Amino acid sequence: MLCSTATRARQTLAHTGIDAPARYAERLYGAAPGTVIEEINRVGDNVTTLLVVGHEPTTSALAIVLASISGTDAAVAERISEKFPTSGIAVLRVAGHWADVEPGCAALVGFHVPR
Repeated sequence: MLCSTATRARQTLAHTGIDAPARYAERLYGAAPGTVIEEINRVGDNVTTLLVVGHEPTTSALAIVLASISGTDAAVAERISEKFPTSGIAVLRVAGHWADVEPGCAALVGFHVPR
């Protein structure tokens, strides 16, 4: 897991109940999507699923930037573009290594808002 050092982001991560190692990165607070991608690129290949806990408007912009045209659910992309509420989760499928993540490399396949 990759999480901002901000208190609210840490609280959100704690509420997930996920028992996995987390790396906290101060630079995620107020970051541009490219900065988040740089942090993702540092994740080891032993990680098969990555949760990134960050902030708006970066999180929605990151999801759209990473999404490729092929494999992306257009309705999901539209929902994210309209509103990305607190605790929203964009689900992207990435093939390959985290070090190779770049704009347009992922399929945006889901968007969930816990209620």
